Amino acid sequence: MKRKDIRIMVVDDLSGMRSTLKNTLQVLGYNDVVEARSGSDALKKLRCEDFQLIISDWTMPVMSGLEFHGELKRSPVHKKVPFLMISAKAERTNVIEAFQAGIAHFMVKPFSAEALQSKLQTMLGVIG
Repeated sequence: MKRKDIRIMVVDDLSGMRSTLKNTLQVLGYNDVVEARSGSDALKKLRCEDFQLIISDWTMPVMSGLEFHGELKRSPVHKKVPFLMISAKAERTNVIEAFQAGIAHFMVKPFSAEALQSKLQTMLGVIG
């Protein structure tokens, strides 16, 4: 799969973080990036749009990234979409909680563009 063919949703309640992630992804060659300001906003977008990757913050009001991921796992359509959890929570217990919830890919903020690129290549097998 080529980067230009990948549609990514970035879910974070902080507009600055969404913008930073979107800009970083665009620098890395991912140009089709959609922003969602909450888990519920993301679920609405998922009803009418397809994505090849979802990047979600953990700590958000109303619906956490963990709860959002749980909703995705219950959906036959969305449970197979690669999911990257990002969080400022670096404690081992948080990482374990994410893995126990079925989240295989986790990054602690802040992270470099190179680290994100490496993670995405691992998750998606991206070329070019």
